[in-house]
Amino acid sequence: MRALWDLPAPAKLNLFLHVLGRRADGYHLLQSPFVLLDWADRLHFERRDDGAIARHDLGAALPADDLCLRAARLLQAASGTALGVDISIAKVLPWGAGLGGGSSDAATTLLALNRLWRLHWPRARLAALALQLGADVPFFVGGRHAFVEGIGERLTPLRLPPAAYAVVKPPAALATREIFEHPALVRDHVPAILEGSLGNAADGCDCPAAWLEGFGSNDLQAPAEDRCPEVAQAARWLESRYGNSRMTGSGSAVFARVGTVDSPLSAFPADQLPPAWVGRLCRSLVEHPLRGWAD
Repeated sequence: MRALWDLPAPAKLNLFLHVLGRRADGYHLLQSPFVLLDWADRLHFERRDDGAIARHDLGAALPADDLCLRAARLLQAASGTALGVDISIAKVLPWGAGLGGGSSDAATTLLALNRLWRLHWPRARLAALALQLGADVPFFVGGRHAFVEGIGERLTPLRLPPAAYAVVKPPAALATREIFEHPALVRDHVPAILEGSLGNAADGCDCPAAWLEGFGSNDLQAPAEDRCPEVAQAARWLESRYGNSRMTGSGSAVFARVGTVDSPLSAFPADQLPPAWVGRLCRSLVEHPLRGWAD
């Protein structure tokens, strides 16, 4: 196998995000249901026999040392392979949005190179490596909606009914570190208890219906709105049209649940977006399109 083309790196939403505390090493302890969306970057991988790893941007220029390159180097070193890769990225997901774009790109890189380099690593081994890259990367390697806890290492698969979401992002991008260091951030949220039918642990548990109808909060939203008033503006824009809104991750993207996949409440009014805003109607995925690549 010489190449893998047009592989998706899907976005995610946090239905809520609670900050429970902070470890001595500075990492925050979180609880959050993560949902996979059909909005995705596209990546292409070509095997190299000289061991070199390079990235090629098919759109806007990415940072010189992004998570994809770090993921490829980490897997190369951990596996001891002599192979390399050319990675081409068609970036679609906005940066600094809280949609997990960079983490998803890194996870797709791990999954793709596991196949391209014929490593045959199991998912658990890839997930352990993924945690070294960032808190969201293990979720994308896991490939299913999940209740994420700790610093991102504890994943309970969730069975969720299909849903549609309107997602908007104002031009401003927010740095995750800046939001987590905001003096107004509350770090003592009472833990949520995962209820419902647990079923088979490998198959996942049913998500309580209340979580789909606005349970909880995003503890990062108030600090984000303080740093970026456009987040509050985006929330009001969605609230006025769909009756609900919430920021995802550390922002600056905001979403509203608008109905089921088959029957969204309305088409997305892209022509009504303020100048330079990005938005679209997204649908939840059943699972990550590459989930089977690590089974």
